[in-house]
Amino acid sequence: MSLQLTIPAQDIAAATGAAPARPRAGDDMAMIRIAAGLARDHGAYRPGVYWADFLASAAIGYGALAVLVAMPGLPAWVGALAAMTSLLALYRAGSFIHEISHMKDNSVPGFRLVWNIIAGIPMMIPSFMYEGVHNLHHARHRYGTARDPEYMALARRSKLSIPAFVAVAALGPIGLLIRYALLAPLSLLVPGLRAAVVARFSALSINPDFRRDEPKGAELARWHMMEAATSLFAIAVLSATAIGIIPLRAFLIWLAVLSGSMVINQIRTLAAHLWDNNGEQMTITAQYLDSVNVPPPALLPALWAPVGLRYHALHHLLPSLPYHALGAAHRQLLAALPTGSAYHAGNHPSLAQVVRQLWATAGTR
Repeated sequence: MSLQLTIPAQDIAAATGAAPARPRAGDDMAMIRIAAGLARDHGAYRPGVYWADFLASAAIGYGALAVLVAMPGLPAWVGALAAMTSLLALYRAGSFIHEISHMKDNSVPGFRLVWNIIAGIPMMIPSFMYEGVHNLHHARHRYGTARDPEYMALARRSKLSIPAFVAVAALGPIGLLIRYALLAPLSLLVPGLRAAVVARFSALSINPDFRRDEPKGAELARWHMMEAATSLFAIAVLSATAIGIIPLRAFLIWLAVLSGSMVINQIRTLAAHLWDNNGEQMTITAQYLDSVNVPPPALLPALWAPVGLRYHALHHLLPSLPYHALGAAHRQLLAALPTGSAYHAGNHPSLAQVVRQLWATAGTR
C-alpha cells in the first residue's frame, strides 16, 4: 500500500491549513504526519500572550517616538537609540497584522479592534489590507504562481530587482498617505476610481499583477469602517501639519519611523522565501523548502522577524498555529525527524546567508 494512503486527509488539512487533499509525489510524508499532530497539540491561542506582547510593543514604540518628537536637543547617541527603539517596537506591534489575518474572531476576543485603533490606523495599515489577501498566499494551488499576491520570483529576475524591491518600501508611508488622504475620498465621487482603489491599492501585496476583489456582507462593512477611520486620520494629520498644529519636524520623524519599519519588513520579506518557483503549482514540501526558517541560536531574527516570523517555513507548513507555539513545534520537529529530512533543509543560519544565496541565483536564468 502506498504511504500516501496511510495519512488521513483531515490530518493533512490540519498540518497545512488547507482543504483535505491527497499528498503528491515528492512530499516528505513523515514531516507532514508529525506536523499534523503538532497542529492539534499546539493550536490553542493564548490571549494573554497576545495582549501583553502587543500592548508592551506599542507602549515602548510610541513612548520612544514621543521622546524623539518632544526633545529635539537630545545627544546624538540618545536620539539614535530612541529612533531605533521606536522603529523596532512599532514594527513588532504592526507585525501582529499577520496574526490577525489567520485568527478567527473568537481566538483573541477584541484583539482586531484594539490593534486597529492603536496600530493599524495610526500606521495606515488597517487589517482589511491583509485579511482576505494573505490567506491566498497560503492557498495550496496558488502559492508561487501568478495568482499569489505575495510572491515574486526574485531568484529568476535580474540582480537589480533585489535592491529595488527593498528601496520601494521606503516610499510606503507616502503611498499610504496618498491612498487614504486623497484617493479614498476622491473614490467616493469617481466610480471608476473606486474600482481601481479597491483592486490595486487595498492590499499589502508584492505581486504587481494581483487585483483584489471587494468583500461582501459583514466583511465589507468592516472594511468601510476601517477605511473611513484611516482616511480621516490621514487627512487630519496632513491638515494639522499644514496649519502648524503638528510641527513639520514631528511629522517628518513620524514618516521616517514608519518608513524605517517598512524597509525592515521588506528586508525580512526578502529572506522569507527563496523566491525560486517557475510559476507552477508546488507540493506541500516544495512550498516548505521554498520558504525560510531562521531559528535559534541566531539572536537578531527576534528583532527583524518578530512575532514568529523567523519560523516562516514552519508557518507555511502549519499556518493555523499561533505565533507563540512555533518555537515548541520547531523543536519537536527537529527532534522527531532525521537530519536528512526536508524539515532540516528548510532551516537557515542567518538573514545574510539567505540574501547571499538569492543574490548569487538572481540573473543566472
